[in-house]
Amino acid sequence: MPDFAPGDVDFTGLAASFVMIVVAIVLSRWNSLGIEKGIVVAVGRALVQLLGIGAALAFILDPERSLVLSWLWVGVMVLFAAVVLSRRASEVPNLFPIGLAAFVVAETITLSVIFGLGIFPLEARVLVPLAGMMVGNSMNATVVVARRVVEELRDKRDEVEARLALGHSSRRASLPYVRSAIRTALTPQVETTKGVGLVFLPGAMTGLILAGVDPVDAVKVQAAIMFLILGSVATTTSVVGFGSASRLFSPDHRLSYIERPAGT
Repeated sequence: MPDFAPGDVDFTGLAASFVMIVVAIVLSRWNSLGIEKGIVVAVGRALVQLLGIGAALAFILDPERSLVLSWLWVGVMVLFAAVVLSRRASEVPNLFPIGLAAFVVAETITLSVIFGLGIFPLEARVLVPLAGMMVGNSMNATVVVARRVVEELRDKRDEVEARLALGHSSRRASLPYVRSAIRTALTPQVETTKGVGLVFLPGAMTGLILAGVDPVDAVKVQAAIMFLILGSVATTTSVVGFGSASRLFSPDHRLSYIERPAGT
């Protein structure tokens, strides 16, 4: 049996994998879910985006290219993540600078640990993928925490205002609800870290094994990445959680009016 390498998957193999997309569409149709169009759009969009990103990365990750290009790419990812956060959690006013600060802080800390302590070599092929994993996982968690802060303060408004009436500052009055939101946003990453290896094999580890790397070496790389991601998510959710709460109070510590979504 010939040796397999990830690069052996050609466009024919890629087309064959669309069988599972057909299965998803058939199941949606059969169960009257009405998401067939969404599946097709999602698949088409993902394919175009990935092919485009692949072409760009082929240029940036060329060993002959300057590492400056990779750092610029990381900067764009951080900026884009802050934009996405502010759009998906639009209930929080002026969230963009808070999100940007959170991602910058998290990336600075994690990349300093990664390269400053010599865990991984500072190369383009390492910098871009690792930074992308940190930003991607953190972005999802920050959207959750920002939305949860809004929901907690809206639903517990009477309790918050009672605390304010007792002379508590806005930060102290909102603290229990911000903690709850941060806990909610962090829990999926904590549970993922608990289940790694037993319940599922993460992408980095799977990719390394497919590339022929010894499984034990793949595990060490994956463990380091998982720990760094968890730290990154904890950092960003904390910054965005407390930052979002501060945006919902006036300078004189009054809770702003928070509308409920239509239909609720």
